[in-house]
Amino acid sequence: MGAISVGLPTIMVSGGPMLNGKYKGQDIGSGTDVWKFSEDVRSGKMTREEFSEAESCMSRSSGSCNTMGTASSMACMVESLGLTLPGGAAIPGADSRRKVLSHMVGRRIVEMVEEDLTVDKILTREAFENAIRVNAAIGGSTNFIVHLLAIAGRTGIPLEMDDFDRLGSRMPLLVNLMPSGKYLMEDFFYAGGVPAVIREIRDYLHLDALTVNGKSIGENTADAPCYNRDVIASIDKPLQEEAGITIVRGNLCEEGGIIKPSAATPELMQHRGKAVVFETIEDYHEKIDSPDLDVDETSVLVLKGVGPRGYPGMPEVGNMGLPKKLLENGVRDMVRISDGRMSGTAFGTVFLHLSPESAIGGTLALVQDGDMIEVDVKNRRLHLDVTDEELARRRKEWSPPEPASDRGYVNLYINHVQQAHLGADLDFLVGKSGSIVKRESH
Repeated sequence: MGAISVGLPTIMVSGGPMLNGKYKGQDIGSGTDVWKFSEDVRSGKMTREEFSEAESCMSRSSGSCNTMGTASSMACMVESLGLTLPGGAAIPGADSRRKVLSHMVGRRIVEMVEEDLTVDKILTREAFENAIRVNAAIGGSTNFIVHLLAIAGRTGIPLEMDDFDRLGSRMPLLVNLMPSGKYLMEDFFYAGGVPAVIREIRDYLHLDALTVNGKSIGENTADAPCYNRDVIASIDKPLQEEAGITIVRGNLCEEGGIIKPSAATPELMQHRGKAVVFETIEDYHEKIDSPDLDVDETSVLVLKGVGPRGYPGMPEVGNMGLPKKLLENGVRDMVRISDGRMSGTAFGTVFLHLSPESAIGGTLALVQDGDMIEVDVKNRRLHLDVTDEELARRRKEWSPPEPASDRGYVNLYINHVQQAHLGADLDFLVGKSGSIVKRESH
């Protein structure tokens, strides 16, 4: 984002994912299996000693999460935007080919300076649209949305929440990786990586979009092979017909909220249930395992105060762990709603990034225990079944929470961070400053 603001020639190389985790003869994925194992521990199916062993088996090498979590999704985003050399996203961090890629990137950026190939020539509207569609096809992280919105904000290219729904929500899911599938990033690399996906969905893309090697994304992937159709499906036999991130609206999120259908439970995509409300993350931790919590598997867990301003910082706590007493009875998913984020490695029927957030008076702030909430993903609807008159009465009684700090950077952040539907960037950093140094400092 800083590079975009100044507009210089820019190329990126990511660190790469870890090698596949191995535990009791099976592959396990960082993040995704942590969530599963942690719930098994809470329900008594797994001991803490087993959990510790699995965790040590999960992180076998240097690198980021080996699932299609946020780090891998962002690496794929960079490649689909044209900002790194072809094939660079999926190379494992421990693979010697990542060092080769780094060497090639170092040589290429010198050439880009000589060619005056600046970042604004690559980050066009077409590049952003390509990234949205690729992210849908790979089953990428929900965090992709807030990051791409923030990046677009620095370019000056208009990008809105509805663009993600219009361009990506009905894309087919091709990549069979956790948390939407069963394989891991090492397998994705061996199967052909991002170039294979781009070639498969080429009819959906702007193939003339320029990339950092001076060629178009279409030229770079014209002959890209796929070596494993169980990992990367073909366009005519996708894993899911429609699996991109869906944007929902309603009185709970006038500016939008998001859900990742490929990682959710189909039976919960249309649902009505009573709200079980946690006012803060501390309130959640205090109550969630209480045997007296008034909750059943049809309830809707609602977490407030975890948006950009409210936490502050919009943490990855939206995929709330389920109540212990329900886990012990075999429940593995429930509808969950918050103004926060969740890890890209996570899964479940989780509505995130509700905007405006509760801390600034969004309707989420007014939800009470027992309110009925209606979910209808097919029709893009998330609705609190409370009359406008009652909401108006509650709003008069509502008062904003005390800010986390009244001084320093935290206070600066609270006062200037944008809402999730705008990318959660600081408002005074949106746009470009250029690369000219106007005055000397010595």
